[in-house]
Amino acid sequence: MSGVEVQRCAGPARLRWAVLVPGAASVAFGVSLVASAGNPVLGWTVLGALALCALIAVVAWRPVVGTYLYVSTVCLVAGIDRDTLIPLLRPNEALLAVVLIGAAVGGWYRFLGGARSPVSFTRVDLALAWFLLFSTVWPVTSVLVRGAWPTPLDVASLLPVCKLVALYLLVRATVLTERQSALLVRLMVRSGAVVALIALLQTLHAGPVIAVLHRFYAPDESAGEVGDRGGATLGSPLSTGDVVVIALVLLLCCHRRALLGRRESLVLGIVLCAGVPAAGEFSTWIAAVVALGLLLWRMPELRRPALRATPLVAVAAVVGAPAFLRRVGEFSGSGVPESWLGRWDNLSNFFLPRLDLTHIVLGVAPNPVLNAPETWREVIYLESGYLYFLWIGGIPLLVAFVRLSVEVLRAVRRDRLGPGAAGGCASALEILWWVLLVLTVLDPHLTVRGTGDLLFPLLALARGQSRDRQPA
Repeated sequence: MSGVEVQRCAGPARLRWAVLVPGAASVAFGVSLVASAGNPVLGWTVLGALALCALIAVVAWRPVVGTYLYVSTVCLVAGIDRDTLIPLLRPNEALLAVVLIGAAVGGWYRFLGGARSPVSFTRVDLALAWFLLFSTVWPVTSVLVRGAWPTPLDVASLLPVCKLVALYLLVRATVLTERQSALLVRLMVRSGAVVALIALLQTLHAGPVIAVLHRFYAPDESAGEVGDRGGATLGSPLSTGDVVVIALVLLLCCHRRALLGRRESLVLGIVLCAGVPAAGEFSTWIAAVVALGLLLWRMPELRRPALRATPLVAVAAVVGAPAFLRRVGEFSGSGVPESWLGRWDNLSNFFLPRLDLTHIVLGVAPNPVLNAPETWREVIYLESGYLYFLWIGGIPLLVAFVRLSVEVLRAVRRDRLGPGAAGGCASALEILWWVLLVLTVLDPHLTVRGTGDLLFPLLALARGQSRDRQPA
């Protein structure tokens, strides 16, 4: 065995001791400090800091643990507002930062030990890099060229895409085996089912669920308003619906490859089907119809099982019907939802007038949220996905998104028939990316919390074990 090989074999062992011993010592010291401190607040603060260091150490030792932790919890904590539990950050944002730090520390230590990354560069990666560039650097440059200066809100508005790209790279770098991929798929489906179950109980006005959601996820709403629609732990019916549809499509695509057991798939499928109407969101129902049509078209073998499952789907739909019926009752005399009329008023009065030729080319501002002139609301959101891209980065950003979509669909079309988790993720992502393109007409779903947090790991899993890579 060569010296380099010996060094590579010894690297993980040295890293294990280097992170576990200080981590265990830190936790032990923190527990003793809390037990003996005269100031409990100070003691718990120190314990929290030491636990944070221990988490970084564990992720440095086993980076995939951090990936599992983030993906399985993001949909359960992303709806908690900034400053509620952690200053300036949502819990999922803080967790991702810690995981990235731990993975970077571990990666650097392994690099010093002679290890090299097995991740290769693909055409999807190149398209994603261009999309990141035109989502961040280009909008800021556009503002500077026009003689203005980006505000803190402008800079903060650019961070969601950075977070998604970082998550993609994290999954690509840490999930390296079929077993790890299969476990991550199961975690995504199960977390989506938990969100669907919470949304279902929420719309059925389950007291404890309403109390917890009102306390941590929707403090600005009354308890009665919280139960009208299934915002669940994402704090948004739009996000909840996206997560439920993603988990349901992933379940159907991966069940065919025996990544989930038959009984588990049946239970999770019923819960997720009930979560679709419970979300109380028109875009969710549109997404479900589009996804179902694409599934039956791309996978004809699902048509007969789909017919046999119709009674179970009907039961699930009845359970989730309260939110659906309340939402349908909001249709106006013009035959469209009242919320859509308000959406069009916002677009026609506040956003479209500012999209002249110059702004279509360069973009208007990195921040797509405007201050409202009325007293009954504070801000106005841009509720149109493709206009969202034009507003932030103009034609260059829109073209970058189109190119990313072309490369993603081209890649997964080639890989969707593959075996195992990579093939299942590719077949699911093909369906879900087309759904994304349809829904982007209504809202910028790519950056909605929870949606990109599942789509980008799926993209990483589909590409991470591709047997037929195309170099950039």
